[in-house]
Amino acid sequence: MITKKVLVRPSDIKPSFKDWKILGAFNPGAVRYKDGKIVLYVRVAEKGIRMHGKAMHCPIIISGKEYKMGYVKIDMPKVLKKGRNVVYLKEGICRLMHISHFRKVVLSKDGFNVEEVDDKPSFTGRPPHENYGVEDPRITKIGSKYLMTYVSVSDNEGISTSLAVSKDLKRWQRKGIIFRETNKDVVLFPEKIKGKYAALHRPQGFYVFSRPSIWISYSPDLIYWGREKSIIRPRENSWESDKIGAGAPPIKTDKGWLLIYHGAVKKNKKRSYYAGAALLDLKDPEKIIARTPANKPLIEPSESYEKKGFVDNVVFPTGAVPDIDKENLLIYSGGADRVVSVKKISFKKIFKNMKYF
Repeated sequence: MITKKVLVRPSDIKPSFKDWKILGAFNPGAVRYKDGKIVLYVRVAEKGIRMHGKAMHCPIIISGKEYKMGYVKIDMPKVLKKGRNVVYLKEGICRLMHISHFRKVVLSKDGFNVEEVDDKPSFTGRPPHENYGVEDPRITKIGSKYLMTYVSVSDNEGISTSLAVSKDLKRWQRKGIIFRETNKDVVLFPEKIKGKYAALHRPQGFYVFSRPSIWISYSPDLIYWGREKSIIRPRENSWESDKIGAGAPPIKTDKGWLLIYHGAVKKNKKRSYYAGAALLDLKDPEKIIARTPANKPLIEPSESYEKKGFVDNVVFPTGAVPDIDKENLLIYSGGADRVVSVKKISFKKIFKNMKYF
């Protein structure tokens, strides 16, 4: 049995600026704090585009000390086409029509009740590497520190992954870009492996030579990464045939490292996102012990808040925290790029439904 609940909706979040609109609150980083409560850093997407005559003005962050906005003017004759959240220009580049930041949400110890939501943005982009916002955080505790990987968007470095470190989940020290464009879905292992930090990530090139897969990389200092290798790849004729990426940071169990990840399949030009699980060897995480079957995902977009939203048919796990009883796993996901939900699934069920190699 899976227990589930919607935790955060756009209506729960106050806009950052007057006349701005919250499009979605989704894809949260999640971790249990030292007081036992669970802290989420929720991605909040806001629409702040302005139209003046035949020009479009897209929001951009212009201050490194405060959350201060400017606008990039785009004359309509330069526009090739508009999507729901992206403007494609005739010169071959695109610009966002919205901007994202993170809002801290504190949950009860059982992980199912919201106790506190920050009234103002808790973590925002800063120029020059994040002037178009920050997206999709993942949080891992290593020792006494909390490490947050997140997507940073800028007109110079594009869509990259950056790192921030905190001791209290309030004040963050930014370490800058650690994985270049276009490399997303970066999650850190909660302890070193063979003396090195380890990360899972999802590079994606501009040429379609292979499907986007989950890679592993190692680092001596969390900044410089190498020894990269693709370890989990999409499977044909499955719920993850189009692409896959790491979801929540790996969780150490007596059976191995448990990874909750997402997969996508494309049908009739529309993409749907599902969640699955993989079990990696504790000493050598490049070795895959087991995996959710190709014909049956762990979680599928079955609820109304996953089927309909800003992007339909999306369940996108980004946080996983063991329940207090240690028998269940709390999985925090974005639903249809609009809401945050939690699902409680027993470890026993997850392991039982996996295919072992």
